[in-house]
Amino acid sequence: MTTYILRRLIQAVIILILVTAIVFFAMRLLPGDPIRMLVTQSDQANFSEEEIEALRHEYGLDRPLIVQYGDWLVDIMHGDLGTSILQGSPVINEILHRLPITFHLGLVSFIIGTLVGVTLGIISAVRRGSWLDTVVTTLANLGITIPVFWLGVLLMSFFSVYLDWLPLMGYTSPFKDFWLNTRQMIMPVICLSLFAVAGNARQTRSAMLEVMHQDYIRTAWSKGLKERVVVMRHALKNGLIPVITLLGAGVSHILGGSVLVETVFAIPGMGRLAITSVVNQDYPFIQAIILIIAATTLFSNLVVDLAYGWLDPRIRYG
Repeated sequence: MTTYILRRLIQAVIILILVTAIVFFAMRLLPGDPIRMLVTQSDQANFSEEEIEALRHEYGLDRPLIVQYGDWLVDIMHGDLGTSILQGSPVINEILHRLPITFHLGLVSFIIGTLVGVTLGIISAVRRGSWLDTVVTTLANLGITIPVFWLGVLLMSFFSVYLDWLPLMGYTSPFKDFWLNTRQMIMPVICLSLFAVAGNARQTRSAMLEVMHQDYIRTAWSKGLKERVVVMRHALKNGLIPVITLLGAGVSHILGGSVLVETVFAIPGMGRLAITSVVNQDYPFIQAIILIIAATTLFSNLVVDLAYGWLDPRIRYG
């Protein structure tokens, strides 16, 4: 097990280097110049070419790309994610401010998507062919196909504009005003968790139906065990193996999947920061956000692989 984990960690480091290299060089191949955008947004009326070159030198953008990338990797190893070109502030400060917001929104959505989706999938599988199974399957199919931004606009129009029940947009810390935060979170959480609920319900139903026809399940029924015992103790553990893979993808979705939701509801989280940084070509922010998302994805994949061994004792890691 220890050898397997070490091998996966080494692979993760290699993948992180490859991902950051692709993002680093791809961003600099795009048309546009962040220094020109900085000059455009400045209060100063005109900049001479000498002043522009001085700014480019200050941010190290006049050096060869491979040198810039190497310096950035060295800074990361020292805990420095760089300095924003447009804001002139350390990237780590803005990340630490916005990351808890995205994590709060994503974690609540992940928990709801997991609990509701898996529960509906189990009920649908156990009651296969009933009206309940039909309703769950239909709603799951609809939930997968509905665009998040379109659903967000509909919810805002109905609950905020028409009924005036919920705030239209924004985010308030739960430590500052818990009730206002709860009201602000309802619509974004619905949008962010809908796909997870639908996907988990479909996957759980499919996995449970396959398990329920296994010989050991029929043996458990023949012993006269109660339905709850057969489902929860014998069928669920093996039925969750395919679902765990989907849940692992959902963990990475906590950070990477909030881009549209945070943009629609004007939530100052990592997703909205990513959009703003791409538009403004603020390289340090983009590189830091991609690095965090990639690291989260690799970590969740490792946890999923280790969970396989716990759910199925036949799986061994060398």
